[in-house]
Amino acid sequence: MTARERIAGSVANYVDERTGAAKWMKKNLTKVFPDHWSFLLGEIALYSFIILLLSGTYLTFWFDPSQREVIYDGAYEPLQGIEMSAAYASTLDISFEVRGGLLMRQIHHWAALIFMAAIVVHLMRVYFTGAFRKPREFNWIIGVGLLTLGIVEGFLGYSLPDDLLSGTGIRIAEAIIQALPVVGSYLAFFAFGGAFPGEAFIPRIYTVHVLLLPGAFLALITVHLMLVWYQKHTQYPGPGRTEKNVVGYPLLPVYMAKAGGFFFIVFGVTAFLGAVASINPIWLYGPYTPAQVSAGSQPDWYMGWLDGLVRMAPPLESYIFGYTISWNILIPGLIVPGILFTGMALYPFIESWITGDKREHHLLDRPRNAPNRTALGAMSLTFMLVALINGGNDIIAITFDLTINQIMWFSRIGIFVLPPLAFVITKRICLSLQRADRELVLHGRETGRLVMMPHGEFVEVHEPISPEKAWLLTQHEQIPALALEEHDASGVRRPKALKNKLRARMSKAHAVSIPKVTSEDLKQIENH
Repeated sequence: MTARERIAGSVANYVDERTGAAKWMKKNLTKVFPDHWSFLLGEIALYSFIILLLSGTYLTFWFDPSQREVIYDGAYEPLQGIEMSAAYASTLDISFEVRGGLLMRQIHHWAALIFMAAIVVHLMRVYFTGAFRKPREFNWIIGVGLLTLGIVEGFLGYSLPDDLLSGTGIRIAEAIIQALPVVGSYLAFFAFGGAFPGEAFIPRIYTVHVLLLPGAFLALITVHLMLVWYQKHTQYPGPGRTEKNVVGYPLLPVYMAKAGGFFFIVFGVTAFLGAVASINPIWLYGPYTPAQVSAGSQPDWYMGWLDGLVRMAPPLESYIFGYTISWNILIPGLIVPGILFTGMALYPFIESWITGDKREHHLLDRPRNAPNRTALGAMSLTFMLVALINGGNDIIAITFDLTINQIMWFSRIGIFVLPPLAFVITKRICLSLQRADRELVLHGRETGRLVMMPHGEFVEVHEPISPEKAWLLTQHEQIPALALEEHDASGVRRPKALKNKLRARMSKAHAVSIPKVTSEDLKQIENH
């Protein structure tokens, strides 16, 4: 044993005798995690957040969060001599005069886009596989909270340079704040430190962007990971996997090695995008001027759906008790997003109430085996996509030689017609896939070989599927609909009969499925 090894062993023994760390580390460093590519989606969000912290810290050394007016005399000649805010001038200096500044700006922006995309796709994975069910309802709420904070943080981040594009977005945000009845004008006056645009908004959102929200992110992500660790990770059904175990690899050395390598992959892809794909070229937009609006103003994709909802709203206003209520801003900008995000956060409890299922679940569902849930998810995504399309209606109109009115009316009609249509189609597809699974278990896999029977009939030969495959296609539970009768056995109307009737109907719709193959079905096939 070398001297270095003896010293390390002595230090480790000293710490263990006083803290008992060895027992804890032995237990936790060998903790098993399941292995599936879809679990990497959450890791992409985590690693992108780390990249955001590192690149954002770098940018803070040169960014000046001030709206005081300066005359630009930097390296970018087309803007020399133009009056602008110190925030915009310092962003130009970062882009053209700080070594690696433009690369770091673009890495920061690309990491933000990847971070938001990873959160959205991760939430979709959790939703469509039922990973939000007991005991993970609180973790689902944290995920929705991270998505909400990410949207706000991203908006504040690309508003900081105070260019003409971001200033247009800030102007829209001010209109949404002012749409709040009674208190809207006061809140906008407080946020901007006076009349728009004021001189306090950039310094204030800078503090929120670099201090308050990152702190909230760190706290929520820490709690999220602690809950995953404590509650154990969900896993896809498979041989040897039950609700009481986890099949996979230990944290050390396998999982840590994979996680470390994956971090560098995410960082490499982000750095590559930052180096070769230009994003947010603020020098092309110029400094913000309240009297101007940049052509083709588009927010980042995670805000595009909200912009699309505001654009498609008809000009409706009411004058009530001396106050003007702008419904065309209030409904699409505040009420609809509030309903969507509140419903999303409460969905685990809503589904549990509909099904009456209060048990713990650690095995994931195949989306086809939960057709109602999957259809509702497809319906929500369709709603968002229609709104997102309308958020880029001017660019789409120019690209495809259409008119704004054509796209606007398509969006206004489609926002009501297409989501329910997507629900019906998705549910029918899920039931069709269930039926195909049933036929596969009963009759086996099609081989494409035809055999002529003695009486001249041609029959395709089927091969039995493996027992593992058959188990996978039949292991899922099919919870029956709740029986909530309006009257009891004595004919007396039950209390809350209307509520129970609604719950029974929703439970019946949620329980619609193709009966899975049972042992009796297999015996009947064998007898034939």
